[in-house]
Amino acid sequence: MVALEATPSRKTSTPVNTLTLTIEGMTCASCVSRVEKALARVPGVSEASVSLGTEEARVAGTALDLSHLIEAVEAAGYEAHGKPAEAPAAADDSVARARRDGFVFIASAVLTAPLLLPMLGSLFGSALMLPPPLQLALATPVQFGAGATFYRNGFKALRHGVINMDLLVVLGTTAAYALSLFELLCHGAHADLYFEAAATVITLVLLGRFLEARARRSTTAALRSLMALRPATARIERAGAEIELPIAEVRRGDVVVVRPGERIAVDGTVLEGESEADESLVTGESLPVPKTRGDRVIGGALNGEGRLRLRADAVGADTTLARIVDLVERAQASKAPVQRLVDRVSAVFLPVVLGVAVLTLVGWLLAGGTAETAIIAAVSVLVIACPCALGLATPTAIIVATGAAARRGILVRDIAALERARDVTAVIFDKTGTLTLGKPRLVSVLPLAGSADELLALTAAAQQGSEHPLARAVVAAAGERKLAPQPIASFRAAPGRGIEARVGGRALRVGTLRFLAEAGVDTAALAALVATAPAGLGAMFVGETGPSPQPLGALLVGDTVRPSAAAAVARIRSLGIEPVLLTGDAEGPARAIADEVGITELRAGVLPADKAAEVERLREQGKVVAMVGDGINDAPALAAADLGIAMAEGTDVAMETAGVTLMRSDPALVAEVLLLARATLRKIRQNLFWAFIYNVIGIPLAAFGLLNPALAGAAMAFSSVSVVTNSLLLRHVVGARGETR
Repeated sequence: MVALEATPSRKTSTPVNTLTLTIEGMTCASCVSRVEKALARVPGVSEASVSLGTEEARVAGTALDLSHLIEAVEAAGYEAHGKPAEAPAAADDSVARARRDGFVFIASAVLTAPLLLPMLGSLFGSALMLPPPLQLALATPVQFGAGATFYRNGFKALRHGVINMDLLVVLGTTAAYALSLFELLCHGAHADLYFEAAATVITLVLLGRFLEARARRSTTAALRSLMALRPATARIERAGAEIELPIAEVRRGDVVVVRPGERIAVDGTVLEGESEADESLVTGESLPVPKTRGDRVIGGALNGEGRLRLRADAVGADTTLARIVDLVERAQASKAPVQRLVDRVSAVFLPVVLGVAVLTLVGWLLAGGTAETAIIAAVSVLVIACPCALGLATPTAIIVATGAAARRGILVRDIAALERARDVTAVIFDKTGTLTLGKPRLVSVLPLAGSADELLALTAAAQQGSEHPLARAVVAAAGERKLAPQPIASFRAAPGRGIEARVGGRALRVGTLRFLAEAGVDTAALAALVATAPAGLGAMFVGETGPSPQPLGALLVGDTVRPSAAAAVARIRSLGIEPVLLTGDAEGPARAIADEVGITELRAGVLPADKAAEVERLREQGKVVAMVGDGINDAPALAAADLGIAMAEGTDVAMETAGVTLMRSDPALVAEVLLLARATLRKIRQNLFWAFIYNVIGIPLAAFGLLNPALAGAAMAFSSVSVVTNSLLLRHVVGARGETR
């Protein structure tokens, strides 16, 4: 089974599929470019993105055929395999391959070490010289044994009419080996030999690739940790008995039993039992979360000391963990605009290097140099000019950054989101559910006539069809007072204004004063009711419409500010970014919340349809805007903003619209997103600078004979390893308290 997903196309109703393939044989950025071009030419492919860091290709299009994609990759000189949908980012065979590569390197190093004795002897003033036949005996297995992988990949590329780094290594080392063999045959014991140069280059390139592969596996460690959270089996209740089934056989609605200390297999709702769940690797929440009847649990979380019975609400690809892994993989496969430029440069880089090597050879001969000097200079050019560092500069930084973000409970959709986050100058916060807990409580019931319980029961009945947090607070309060609501005959919601319903033959409106006034209700008495209400409380007005409209009363509700909200706002200010509060609530309650968290710019009474307009207004002022929200009514603003940040406790539509999703509803994570974006783009710039400057300096030095092949090979290996190592520092960019390092 291959990783395949279907999403509706924005342009047509034709579903767009996405396939993920594992690519083998890529060694540098030019390989990435060739594989992408080969995949893009396959009929039905609309987009192909290949990552050297993950050694994967993500292909989007209609009516994709896996066999055709594999054929296209093989025609380009590489190998491809469909990636199983349930496979982790790095399979176990990569570990076996790493061990094999390590063994080959050690064997090559053992054979090469004696060849370096003359060089070491010259450093200490002694003449250590191996007999030429012994040098040949040591160099040959290195050249054609340890170097066999370069010959295979190089000739495969040449057969398909392309030039890759393996071919350059083959040309360079074979030239040095052949020249030495020629000298040995012609001059015997008095020959000038370069066996050590050829063997050292192969050994150092093998070392560089071994270290690079280890570092690249470290970049995907976060994703592998997430994948490891998924249990292989689940304990299900069937026909009154508990049976253990493979996780793929669990269905929605199944009752799952989780014993103390086990990992929770599915997303679900607790039916019975009390415990705590460690969700740290999924949400970044460091403390165990209490779970009891009615609470939601996340698949992959570690159950505490209690036994839980769950109803499976989401299984397989629909679970939170699966969606997290998919988002992280998508982000790691994405490309920054600057990387696309690098890919275009790399596509012509190797042919240009080959031309420079030829010119170096000819130039030295025309200048009167010996054939040996000319060949060694040309070999040095071929060896040092490796675009691997260019190919790894961006993807490794993205992989590490998105992995580190996932560990902190931050899901980044793609690198474009991070690029936009770096430039943010204003952050708009929704109020309810974002800066506040989003769980309002009923504070007071103010009837104009009759009792408070009568007004509360009537309002709760009208609100039964609403999912608004205020409505849930009213219904919950009525339940606590054991007030049975009457049946509801009809219901209609007016987003941002209120609801209208028919209860017990009475037509009711619940909402804002303006909403009631539009139906002919006299709102003067209602306004007077709440005139002296404490600041920070929201008012919900109730009126009867129909032939004789009349006001019935008001209900006062309050929300609680999240504990981290004030510190989060202060930190955003410290970054030079302006916080803004945008809410549909009235000015009074909104101002109280804004003052409590330290926000000065406030937009209150904004209807959901107008939130996007407020975002555009700030953008027209020249600001780069991030919008933080959690509800359906925030989706247009999240889409309109330069960067949308959704709280995972909110709705799916908000998460799908946003570029970044926070797996726990903590406003403090917003600043971490912005800091991580700045750090990631800074690392990418650093990596690209050093990768480019290395080639700009190294190639001329090699061409002018100032670098021998062995030193060129060491420099080439160091360049790739240093780029990956620099990217790995991003793992520590956000500390335990969210502090940048």
